[in-house]
Amino acid sequence: MKKIAVIGSLSVDFVVETDQKPADGETVFGNSFQTSFGGKGANQAVAAKRLGAAVQMFGCVGNDTFGQEIIANLAEEGIDVTHVERVTHCASGSAHITLFQGDNSIIVVPSANNCFTPDQLNTPLYTQLLESDLVMLQHEIPQETNEAIITFCFEHGIPTILNPAPARSLSKDVIDKVSYLTPNEHEFKVLFPDKELSDVLAEYPNKLIITMGATGALVNNGQKEVLVPAFKTTPVDTTGAGDTFNGALAAGILNGLSLEASITYANLAASMSVKKLGAQGGMPKLEQMKASEFFEKAWHVE
Repeated sequence: MKKIAVIGSLSVDFVVETDQKPADGETVFGNSFQTSFGGKGANQAVAAKRLGAAVQMFGCVGNDTFGQEIIANLAEEGIDVTHVERVTHCASGSAHITLFQGDNSIIVVPSANNCFTPDQLNTPLYTQLLESDLVMLQHEIPQETNEAIITFCFEHGIPTILNPAPARSLSKDVIDKVSYLTPNEHEFKVLFPDKELSDVLAEYPNKLIITMGATGALVNNGQKEVLVPAFKTTPVDTTGAGDTFNGALAAGILNGLSLEASITYANLAASMSVKKLGAQGGMPKLEQMKASEFFEKAWHVE
């Protein structure tokens, strides 16, 4: 079984569903409220694990009830949580999500996730990375931590997926070192201001994958620009769609699918993930993917 190391954020999501977004100074009623587990790192770990990968999670939670529950949830999913550290000087991370007409807006409070600094990068962690087939990162932990890990992986030939969300700028050196970069359209504009989308895709063939929601994902395959279309669905909650895409992309790549096939596989997983509430609630298991009418027989995934 292929091994994925996910280095990133872990949090609790506080989700409100409403028919009306409040204006400044306005109070409105919501329809429902629930808590669920999230953090882009944890979400991507769950997505990859449900699709058959062996997954290790690296990150920090607070020494609080939420931290206990976050770790227990990942362990229940079958994810190795040996390297999730509980810190005593700050609370667990949280995300405050408003669902409106099937889409979401999110405020993230990193808290313990900001404690995963380069000081945490010790010999046992690097040893685990050397035993991994792929490493996944996002932008909800300190940037200097990501950069140190990306450099280490690059020097040791370990493939990486960097999902640059939330959006923040990246150096060309980091972009050159990652194996796959998966921004959405907004994040692309932050990463490459004043540059044309097609020009940047051509500059980074088979590396830059731009996710475009219900449209699909764009990639340049080295010969031409390709739009890999999304699968039509009626979303209930899109919160975890991007994370599902990234986890499934990793699973597809490690199963030997071509990049375009891996993107199609990831699009299918993402389309299935939005049918339930919660970032992790709708993430499909491998058997659910295989039962889909859109699952391709040529995908030999286990």
